[in-house]
Formats: sequence, C-alpha cells, structure tokens
Amino acid sequence: MIPKEILKKVKRIEISTRGLVNQIFSGEYHSVFKGRGMEFAEVREYQIGDDIRNIDWNVSARIGSPYVKVFDEERELTVMLMVDVSASGNFGTTSQLKGEVAAELCAVLAFSAIKNNDKVGLMIFSDKIEKFIPPRKGKQHVLRVIREILYFKPEDAKTDLNIALEYLNRVIKRRSIVFIISDFLTENYEKALQVANKKHDIISIDIIDPREVELPNVGFLELEDAETGETVMIDTGSSEIRETFFSESQEEREKREKFFQSIGVDNINILTDRSYVEPITKFFKMRAKRLTK
Repeated sequence: MIPKEILKKVKRIEISTRGLVNQIFSGEYHSVFKGRGMEFAEVREYQIGDDIRNIDWNVSARIGSPYVKVFDEERELTVMLMVDVSASGNFGTTSQLKGEVAAELCAVLAFSAIKNNDKVGLMIFSDKIEKFIPPRKGKQHVLRVIREILYFKPEDAKTDLNIALEYLNRVIKRRSIVFIISDFLTENYEKALQVANKKHDIISIDIIDPREVELPNVGFLELEDAETGETVMIDTGSSEIRETFFSESQEEREKREKFFQSIGVDNINILTDRSYVEPITKFFKMRAKRLTK
C-alpha cells in the first residue's frame, strides 16, 4: 500500500506540472522532437498551391480530375526516463532534495510526451537496474511512473551509469528519446554512452545542489559521501579550501560537459535552488533553432 503522503505528493506534482506542460512545454516538445517520418493519410482534390509532386496520378486518371496525396507526421515516439536513485539523490540544502527535483522533471517530460501521444518508459537505477517499466501511453501510466520515482526504495546506494546504459542498449530496440536524470557521480560510462547515443537521442539532465558547487563559510564542517559513507572534516573558514573546492567541482563539470558535447549529447544543468523552467525552456529553444539550420 502506497502511503497517503506519497499519493499527495503525486497529486501536487501533477497539478503543478500540468499547467507548465499546457502553457509552455507541450508545444516546445512537439516542435523539438519530431516523429519518424511522414505516413499517408488520404487523397483529396487538388487545390491551387498544392505541390504537384503529391498528385496521385492513378486516382486522378480514374476520377478525371487531379487529386493529391495527403501525408501526416508519424508522430508516435518513445521517451525513456533513466532516473538515478543512488543515495546522493537524498542530498539537499534548499527546499527540495535532488530526488524530489528529479521527480518533478520526470513529470513535466512525461506529461509533455503523452500530450503528444508518445509512449513513456522508466528505468530506475543505482549500481544495478532497480526497476524497469516498459514504455506505454496514457495519464494513468504517467502517474504510476511518478509514484514509482517518489516511493521507490533502492536496494543499493552507489551509482553505475555504465550498467544502466548497457541495459538500455539491450532492451530498447526502437530509437527513443532518452533523458538521463542524475548527478553523474559515477565513472567509466563514456563508451556505453557513445554506443547508446548512436542508437538513441540522449539528453543528460544534471541535478546540482548549490553546496556541491560552493561551500559556505561556517567553520569546521563534516562532509559525508552518501554513497560510500566516507566522511571528511574540513575547515570552510579557509578561503583557500573553499576556492579549491569550487574550482575542482567546476573543472569536473566542465570536463563532463565537454565530453557530452564531443559525442553530440545535449546537457541541461538544473540547480535545486532555482526554477527548472528556464533551463528546460532554453534547451527546447536551442534544439528548435538547431533544427532550422
């Protein structure tokens, strides 16, 4: 039985994200993620301005006047949400944990997908595949996806994106839009990501708490690695330590983003102390602009 507080969270997320989807993201999503091609819909009588290349000569000859073929975009796509549920997702120094932000992002993307009649699937991973839900359509299916993300209790604390990507490559045969929602505190996934990106349209969403970027000046502070349990005591009163922490975190993120760019993987950075609306909207506009070139 799912606790009432989880069901309330699901309802809250549904209400808060539905408005965003209807007002902003649904149309942007449709313009950015195109269908697999055009499929024949019907024939109709030729009208001035129609492309003569679409004339159906067989029908025209039989009826005695020109008729053209009408095509519709073959819209149906598959969206896979790959969600990192390792222990680092339980970290948060703002009003939301990283895992809670991930759930809202999944809701926005999933509702945008079903509003465009696309399928949505879910892969929950740590350093193993914790749960897999095959792609399906419909609102009830999306609500189940959100419930799983909020309620799921992972068995393992660590992260192994390589395992998750290898599983994706084996299980999802059809080309899909794949959102990897993680903090990317993992290693040795580069080769698997390159393979997956050749088959699918991969978008990484990096969820970042501001304290993972910059330390406050609060004196001695004990830091614990949520995934390994290792602790370290540091003096945040030292400007040198704070600057080193900042530069190393920036360097690591820039290195990762450079790699993503080199293999054609789009990346979105989401800070937990800011709205995700602007970076997601910026991403959609960037993709749309790139498609028009």
